[in-house]
Amino acid sequence: MIVNPHEKGWEIIYQQAHALLASEIAFAWQAEKRPLHFMQTLAAIAQHDDGQRDLTGRYALTPAGAPANFTQLPFCLEQAQQVLKEANFQGRWRSLLTSMHLSFLYEELRGQKKLWDDFLDEQLASQKKWRQGLKVSKAQAQYAYDFMQWCDRFSLILCRNELPEMERALEISNGPDQIRYEVTLLKTGTVRVSPWPFQEKQFTLSVESRCLTQLQFSSDQELGQALGQAAICKKEWVLEKE
Repeated sequence: MIVNPHEKGWEIIYQQAHALLASEIAFAWQAEKRPLHFMQTLAAIAQHDDGQRDLTGRYALTPAGAPANFTQLPFCLEQAQQVLKEANFQGRWRSLLTSMHLSFLYEELRGQKKLWDDFLDEQLASQKKWRQGLKVSKAQAQYAYDFMQWCDRFSLILCRNELPEMERALEISNGPDQIRYEVTLLKTGTVRVSPWPFQEKQFTLSVESRCLTQLQFSSDQELGQALGQAAICKKEWVLEKE
């Protein structure tokens, strides 16, 4: 979950909803700069945060009983294996991009546990096998993954309310074309990305969130029940070219 402080409590955005927003960002990209296997790439982006467990086992709360942001949770090998297993059902291209994302996220854990090292080694070997089977170069695969990672990063900026005030620019990251992109929230309330990477001159993005007024919970089950009963809100952004 993405957990944001809110004036009434907590704003919760499921990671799967954030991933769907990332795929909407990807869909808006300039047609001539889209990566290979575009529809399969969209599927990989939309489903890269799947494989989550149910709200059991006290992994969704902080020690103080607040909802835990995803950045506060330890690496879960079981979830990483599950999201890759689900990707395998949709083919090698989605598997390749999903595996590259797992490498991007968790390669820094190498050397801590042999089981984790074995998993990371398996990703590198599988990526090579999938590239060869699909007859795509390492550069083509990297372009597609950089595209996926850029959309993921931009979605997180929006979902985590990270747009600076006073029209200050925030770096998103380098895109797949290695161009540095920045985002600015204008005083009018519209959002501008520079340079403009999208097909249309104006479009709208949205994601659903849940507002919790209860600050602490005694169990994951209590949190899950509160989320099921929470009011659903629609967060929306209008993006406009300069």
